[in-house]
Amino acid sequence: MTPSAQRPDRATLVAAPKVLLHDHLDGGLRPQTIIELADEIGYTGLPSAATAGAEALGDWFREAADSGSLVRYLETFDHTVAVMQTEAGLHRVAKECVLDLAADGVVYAESRFAPEQHLADGLSLDQVVEAVNAGFREGEAEAAAAGQPIRVAALLTAMRHAARGIEIAELVVRYRDAGVAGFDIAGAEAGFPPTRHLDAFEYLRRENAHFTIHAGEAFGLPSIWEAIQYCGADRLGHGVRIIDDIAIGGVAAPLWIRMAEKNGVRNFADVDLSSVRLGRLAAYVRDARIPLEMCPSSNLQTDAAATIGLHPISLLTRLRFRVTLNTDNRLMSDTSMSNEAALLVEQADWGLGDLRWATINAMKSAFHPFDERLAIIEEVVKPGYAALGVGTA
Repeated sequence: MTPSAQRPDRATLVAAPKVLLHDHLDGGLRPQTIIELADEIGYTGLPSAATAGAEALGDWFREAADSGSLVRYLETFDHTVAVMQTEAGLHRVAKECVLDLAADGVVYAESRFAPEQHLADGLSLDQVVEAVNAGFREGEAEAAAAGQPIRVAALLTAMRHAARGIEIAELVVRYRDAGVAGFDIAGAEAGFPPTRHLDAFEYLRRENAHFTIHAGEAFGLPSIWEAIQYCGADRLGHGVRIIDDIAIGGVAAPLWIRMAEKNGVRNFADVDLSSVRLGRLAAYVRDARIPLEMCPSSNLQTDAAATIGLHPISLLTRLRFRVTLNTDNRLMSDTSMSNEAALLVEQADWGLGDLRWATINAMKSAFHPFDERLAIIEEVVKPGYAALGVGTA
């Protein structure tokens, strides 16, 4: 953690190489694109804010996501998904995703989407995947030409409440040599445990395919335990509730956080790590180096965390869990990787050394061939941070 006098400024944070593992394609559209695509396909369901322009629509998305109402939060995705039902729309959204990430200093990203949610206008699952992949490749080419090289892979998501897990898993295997890096399940955790899709996870393991599971966000330790011990997840989407299996000074960490917030404690910087005790599940997650795809701003919106300063990501970083930093839904959280980094710098006393460590963690944990991961770490990430005065090339 870094003294305020040594905190990096915004320009430095943008320049720092970043790796993003948890970002939803349908949660990152440009507001202007939503308006234009809605007009092209005749979608008339946009909120009235859209009539005032892109900035007002962007404000509506953020305010709806901040409202504390799950109904309003989920409504935001109704609109983004609605304009992603054609090959042209999917291609454009995917290309712009790449360009926006590259402009923010992201050098590698995995963008996830649920193909089953883009079939309303008659596309097949294969057509959805191919349109998105084509958009990613065009975005990569444009970014490279602009001097901002980036690699973006797709993660295909199955919805927890639906019954298409095995079908989406087969789609992952079919396209794993054509831009698809892995599989995910998303949606409401409570009432829809990951074991509902056990056949999909067993199939993926037989096929030597990678998968992550949304777990430990809205639901607690049982969700994490099932994702790891029953399903065999390579990574945990969010995993923030692993804090429930940690104690600080003999007090359960969630209670400690509530007490700290009331007492004006800003962050975890002064916690004596010798007073921290891990439960069996938390110790297993740390020992096994299971990556945690953590998304601070999003977690505040969904009440999975109370403040940025006391977000579990910082304590877990100090305890050397394999923590990664992510955006989740850039539109709904009005965020970017640089913004997430800035929040941790300002409110949790993170420095460039912490961000470098999380970035290398993420690249190590990517669903990307080992030699290519290593090349990005050694040829892009480390030299990039060395140029900023952190670490060596």
